[in-house]
Amino acid sequence: MLSYPINLYKKAYSGLSKESWYLSIVMLMNRSGTMVVPFLTIYSTQKLNFSIVEAGLIMAIFGLGSVFGAFFGGKFTDKIGFYYLQIGALLSGGLMFFMISFLETFWSLGIGTFILSMCSESFRPANATAIAFYSNEKTRTRSNSLNRLAVNLGWSFGGALGGFFASVDYHLLFYVDGFSNILAAIFLIKLLPVVKNSKHQDTETHEIQVQSPYKDKLYLAFILLTILFSSCFFQLFTLQPVFFKTEWKLTEQFIGGLMAMNGLIIVFTEMLLVNNLEGKRSPLYFTGIGVIIAAFSYSILIFFPAAAWLAVISIIMVTLGEMIAMPFMNTFWMSRSNDRNRGEYAALYTIAWSVAQIIGPIYGSFLIEYGGYKLFWYFISGICLLTAGGYFYLNRLNQL
Repeated sequence: MLSYPINLYKKAYSGLSKESWYLSIVMLMNRSGTMVVPFLTIYSTQKLNFSIVEAGLIMAIFGLGSVFGAFFGGKFTDKIGFYYLQIGALLSGGLMFFMISFLETFWSLGIGTFILSMCSESFRPANATAIAFYSNEKTRTRSNSLNRLAVNLGWSFGGALGGFFASVDYHLLFYVDGFSNILAAIFLIKLLPVVKNSKHQDTETHEIQVQSPYKDKLYLAFILLTILFSSCFFQLFTLQPVFFKTEWKLTEQFIGGLMAMNGLIIVFTEMLLVNNLEGKRSPLYFTGIGVIIAAFSYSILIFFPAAAWLAVISIIMVTLGEMIAMPFMNTFWMSRSNDRNRGEYAALYTIAWSVAQIIGPIYGSFLIEYGGYKLFWYFISGICLLTAGGYFYLNRLNQL
C-alpha cells in the first residue's frame, strides 16, 4: 500500500537536473522569509493607522516597483546572464527589508517599498531564465513546479511564522526577510557554478521564432489575460487577509495558518497533479480550468456567512486553481521563447504580475471603500470567469 504513493512521488520528481534542485533550495530559503507581503496591508492599517485606500496604494507602489524591476531584470538577464543578477537582487532586496522597517509615514514607506520591490522583482526574470536553462522541453513544466514547490514550502513556513511574529512585533517580519534574502544569495554562490553565458549549447528547436515578445500578438493577448487573472489572485495576499481580519474577525495567527495551508497543499500535491496532467491537453486549456476554480473559491465569500471552516474551503479551492493554472502558464511563455530572447519573455511575464500588483489593490480598495466587500468579491469572481474564457479562446487560436 505504501509503495504506490512512494512510486508516484518518485515518478513525479525523476529526471530533473541537480541544478534545478539547487535553484529550488535557494528559492526555499529566500521564500521562507517572505512574510512581509501578506501582512503589509494589515501592518499599514493596524499599526501605522493608514486608511484602507492608503494601504491599497502602498501595495500598488509595490507593484509599480515590480514592473521596473522585472523590465530591467529581463534586459540585464539577456546581457549579463542570470547568475550575477540573481545574486545582486537577493543582496539588495535583503538590505532594503532592513531599511523599510524604520519607515512609518505614507510617503517614506511608499518610496522604500518601491525600491525594495524593484530590487527583489529583478530576481524573477533571472530565476525563470535559469530554470529554462537547466531543464529541457520534457522536464520544463515539472522544473517550474519544483520551483513553485520551494516557493510555497517557504511561503507556508514563513506564513505560519509570520503570523506569530506579527502578533509579537511587526518589525520582526522585516528583519527575518532581510536575513533570508542575504542567506539565499550566499547559498546560491556556494551551490551553483558561475554561468557567464546563459545561452544553451543544445539543438532544441522552437516552432515559434519571434525576436521580441512585444511583437508576438498572441503572447501579448496572453499577457493581458494574465494581468487580469493575477490582479484577482493577488487579493489572496493583499486584501483578503484584511477581509478575514476585519469582516470575519479571524486572528493573525489563523490568517497565517491559512497562508501556510496554501503552501503545504502545493508542496504535497502539485508535482503529482502536474505529472498526471502534463501532455494530456494544451497549457492554455489547463490554465483556463484553473482560473475557473479560482473564481468559485472567491464566490464562497459572497454567498456564505463568516466561518473559519469556510475560509479554509475557500483557500483550498483557490490553491487547486493555482496548482492547475500557474505551472502551465509558465510552460506556455517558455514555449514561445528561445535562448536569445528568453530574458525579455520572462520579464514581460513578470511585468504582467507586477502590473496586477498595482491595479489589484487600487481597484480592490476603492471597491471596498465605496461598495463594500460583497461588490468586491462579485467583481473578482466575474473577472476570473471572463479571463478563463479568454484563455480558452487563445487556446483555439494557438492550435490553428
